Order: sequence, then C-alpha cells, then structure tokens
Amino acid sequence: MTAEPFAASGASGRADASYEKFQEVTDARGRVYRIGESDRDILGRPRWTMVVLPWVAMIAISVFEYAFGAAENTLSAAHHWSSSNTFWVLSVWIFFQASVSFPAGKLREKGILTSRKAMLTGSVLSLLGFVSLSHAPNVAAAMVGFGLLGGIGSGLIYSTCVNMVGKWYPERRGGKTGFVNGGFAYGAVPFIFLFSYGFDTSNYRTVLDLVGFYVLAVTLVAGMFFKDPPKNWWPSDIDPLRPPTDPRTAMALAKNPPAAAQFTPGEALRTGVVPLMWVCMLCCAGVSIFGISFQVPFAKDMGFGPLIAASSMGVMSVINGTGRGVVGWLSDRLGRRYTLTYVCLTLAVAQFGVLWAGEMHNQPLFLVFAFLSGFAGGAFYPLFAALVPDYFGENNNASNYGMVYSAKLVSGLFGGGLGAMVVDSWGYVGAYVMAGGVSLLAAALSLLLHQPGAPRARAATV
Repeated sequence: MTAEPFAASGASGRADASYEKFQEVTDARGRVYRIGESDRDILGRPRWTMVVLPWVAMIAISVFEYAFGAAENTLSAAHHWSSSNTFWVLSVWIFFQASVSFPAGKLREKGILTSRKAMLTGSVLSLLGFVSLSHAPNVAAAMVGFGLLGGIGSGLIYSTCVNMVGKWYPERRGGKTGFVNGGFAYGAVPFIFLFSYGFDTSNYRTVLDLVGFYVLAVTLVAGMFFKDPPKNWWPSDIDPLRPPTDPRTAMALAKNPPAAAQFTPGEALRTGVVPLMWVCMLCCAGVSIFGISFQVPFAKDMGFGPLIAASSMGVMSVINGTGRGVVGWLSDRLGRRYTLTYVCLTLAVAQFGVLWAGEMHNQPLFLVFAFLSGFAGGAFYPLFAALVPDYFGENNNASNYGMVYSAKLVSGLFGGGLGAMVVDSWGYVGAYVMAGGVSLLAAALSLLLHQPGAPRARAATV
C-alpha cells in the first residue's frame, strides 16, 4: 500500500486540549488515516481498558437474554401466564434491544449522544426492566417494562460496547470484539442455575429486583469511563501505509484488509452488501434465539432432570461466550467471511444433533450438541460486528452495524414467539428441523459476501 501524505493538521477545532498534533495521511485508495496520537494521549490510559470495561458491562446485561429460558416456568406460574405469553415478553425485549442500535449509532456519530451518556441511560432503563418484570400486573405491562424499557436499555449498552472495541482496535479487531461480545453469553451462567434452583413463586420479586440493581451498578460504573477515539484514528505505533512489522497484525490485515473508504449508512446500503448481511444475520440470530429459548424446555420434555437441563443451558452459555472470543481470534487468521461460513454450518449440525440426542434420550450426546449449539449460536455476532467495519470503515460503524444488527429484531419474533407457536403446532421435531434448514441457508448466503470497493479476487479471501 503506497500513498503520499494527505494533510498535516494541528489541534484546531478540537475541544480537548490533551490531544497533541496529529497528521492525516491517505492510502492509494483514498482512505484517510489520522495518525500521531497514542491511546494514552486520548484516554489518559491504555486502550486495553476499552476492551475490559465493555466486557464487564456485557457480562452484566447477559442475564436479560441468556437466563430467561431458565426463569420461564417460575415467571409463568407466578404471573399466571401461558408459556407462549412469557416468551412473547422475551420477543418484545429482543425487538427493542436490536432496534435501538441504529438510531443510537446515528446519535453517537453526530455527537448528540456520547458513549458515556448511552451507557448511563442504558443502566437506568435496564433496572426499570427487571423491576417491571417482577411487579408486572399483566403481560402487557411486562412487555412495556421489561420488553420496551429493558430492551432499549440493554440495547444501548450492547451496541455501545461492541462498537467501542472496533474503533479502538482497527488493525486487529476480531479477537477483541469476540472477547467483549462473549461476555454477553457466559455472564448469565450463575443466573441460569439461580433461576433453575433458587427461583420460585415465593421469592421471584426479590430476586428480580436484586438482579436489576446488580445490572445497574456494574454498567453504571463501567460506563463512567467510556470514550470514543477521534474519527479516522489509527494507532500511533502502526504505519497504515506500510506493511506492519508485527506478524500477528500483518496476518490480520492481510486476511481482513481495511475498508476501501469510510462509507455512510446510505452508501453502505447501496452497495447491496448490507441487505445480504441483514438476511444472513436474520437466519443465524433466529436459530440462536430459538436454541436459547427452548433448549431447557426441550430437555425437560425429553425426560432429562433439572441438572441436565440447566447444565445444557449453562454449557450453551459458556461455550456461546468463549466461542465468540475464539472465533474472533480465528477470523484474524483465517479471514472473517470464511470463518462465518464455517460457523453457520456448525450451527446447522448442532440443531439436528440436539434433536437427535434428545429423541434418543442420550444425555452425554445431548450435552455435546448443546456445546456445539452454544458455540455456533453466539460466534456469528462478533464476526458480523467485525465484518461491518472491515467492509465499511470505523467512522460510521455504530450506525452501519446498527442496520445489520436490526435483523435481530425480526429474528426475535421467529426464534421466540413464533418459535413457541411452531413447537405447539409441529412439536420439537418440526421446529429443530426448520432451525437446521435455516442455518444451512445462512451458510449459503455468507458465501456471497464481499468487501465493497475491493477487487473480487482479493475479496474472496476476506
């Protein structure tokens, strides 16, 4: 990659006097890089803190989604709801958790909503979500409180945390994004066992209220230290116009080269790649949410005891989270598009396997496929989160990824509420076979992804 310096600028027009002089350079494709400022110049501390703090916050909000299936029986009994009604509450939460990502991203990129304000707002709304779920007089109130308020709150936190990492690690974002994203799954493990063994109609209000205050405390403290880097920022120790000397960074950039330009949401949409990503994520997320919602009920229906049922979900959550980090790390070495295809295929195998092991009443085999389901059911999230800035740049990543992530608001309806209807009509066999088929469709769609502005020959390695 060869180019001439684009411009050199001082600190004019910037309110933060701690920023020293920086330089903007452009590569042969016209992409601008802002160099000369270290992470400590901007943050006053190393940038790895902007991996750890988002990770901690993601751990806290994971209880919303990944522990809900374990709490379903008690919630239904305590509130006198049907199982379908209870899962529709989760579906509403998923809808708003996903839908807030794009508008929040636009507000962040315009400077109206800082990352810190997004976190603090999300913390308070998350608390209100759990308090509403514990004291809701009816399903409608739970949908408004837990579904709408809790969904918006956790969505603000989720999107802020995920997008933060890609901005601070533009040269090697796969493993870091996967690590942070993983907290959204395995952070729920203690609550899965709590809701399976220590959660009943006599204490459910107290437990849910305490969980809400736990989420508030953790996300509030972490969010106080959030800060985005300047637009076009590039690490000061890496020359964007020359091959990196660090072999790990060199491999990551070779397999996942920087975007050809900083695409606006409209420009990204017009490439045709965003709609393709959206449908692919719709399929993956729908299957993942289905597994999260119904694996414990399916295990119990197959005659497995509460320990196996809870353990299968615990295994799913742990592997779902750790798998995100592992897959992110692998994608830096293998290429993100190839890794995404492998993950979709694994997700398909897992759906058929869980059904097969359950029908055979084979507990060890059931846990093995729960392992695979958990691994693949979360691994695609950090891959999409890293693919979007890979393809469209970091400057508008919050809103660009918000467009893709909005697929989850539709998939929540398929995986949760409509999933319950399919189980009621076709049984678990029909539902799991359908989930496996949808996963295979996602694998086929992933083969069509390519980096806009890049030659197709090179894009095939992305």
